[in-house]
Amino acid sequence: MSGIERANGHRPSGLLHLLDPSLKLAPHPRQEEVSFDLDGTLASVLRLNSEVPETAYSARTLGTERHGNAILIGEEGYCLTIGYLVVDAKSITLSARGGKQIQAELVGYNHESGFAIVRALSPLDIPVLQIGTAEDLAEKESVIIAPYGGTQHSISATVVSRRVFAGSWEYMVDNAIFTAPIHPNWSGAALLRRDGTLCGVGSLWVNDAEAGRRESPGNMFVPIDLLKPILDDLIKLGRSSIPTRPWLGLHTAESMGRLFVSGMVPEGPASRAGIESGDLVTGVNDVPVATLTEMYRQMWSLGEAGVKVILNLRRDGEDMDVVVQSDSRYRFMDRRRHH
Repeated sequence: MSGIERANGHRPSGLLHLLDPSLKLAPHPRQEEVSFDLDGTLASVLRLNSEVPETAYSARTLGTERHGNAILIGEEGYCLTIGYLVVDAKSITLSARGGKQIQAELVGYNHESGFAIVRALSPLDIPVLQIGTAEDLAEKESVIIAPYGGTQHSISATVVSRRVFAGSWEYMVDNAIFTAPIHPNWSGAALLRRDGTLCGVGSLWVNDAEAGRRESPGNMFVPIDLLKPILDDLIKLGRSSIPTRPWLGLHTAESMGRLFVSGMVPEGPASRAGIESGDLVTGVNDVPVATLTEMYRQMWSLGEAGVKVILNLRRDGEDMDVVVQSDSRYRFMDRRRHH
């Protein structure tokens, strides 16, 4: 559920200390290098802490105490963050400039993008950050990675890749933003262009930020453009009104051109259908797949949540087909919370 992958070097949240030694070595942004009010813009990023019940499903992989950042994007106290910080949260606390702590509530969550909206329950005396675009954000462009804490906690970075990111948890971003050097407090951090506008939100630590290089540590940011079509829905409805994709509750590892089932959500569609960890996924509805991207695109092309998905598997050397009755991730998690 979470948007997490601990395999292959992906890390979901910036749990490293804010004063990590790497920050001392990284270049910090300076006012003379930009055309906007640097300190005022960076003040729009807040510290976020959330507490999650031990009984919540996501507590097993994400823990019960989560720390990251949120970005003020609306006058009414609406803040944007990365969803895994606040999924299942029973309490959310924001810290604004000066350390003032404010309670907040989860307003909306969208698994497909990874975004979440929270609302501060008291006034925030900080600027609203202007939403920009990443559509024309190119490799080698200079950007600023900005968590809570101003210039001393922000770094100047470079876009090193724009490409598809596919995670093991049925998650894919078509034009993800990869940056270097790495920032140790990436979760929910703002990615700023040189005009001071927001172009992405921090999601992961990766070890392959540069395409084709295995040892290339950096961060993955979700492009802000994915928020624009769903923002009103998240605020008004809590979810996007766009029909949801079929969801299997499957974790799949990609290795050397092969796909292996690495785990399943307990009582999820894949588990109920009899799929087992270690199964090799060779196709979806008799269409061969060898990468997560191919698997997801084929699976999601079959229709909306609830459609039957035939997984072509190989188990112990034998080929087999398993029919999985897909579900909506949101319906499934709602049922889990009410049980």
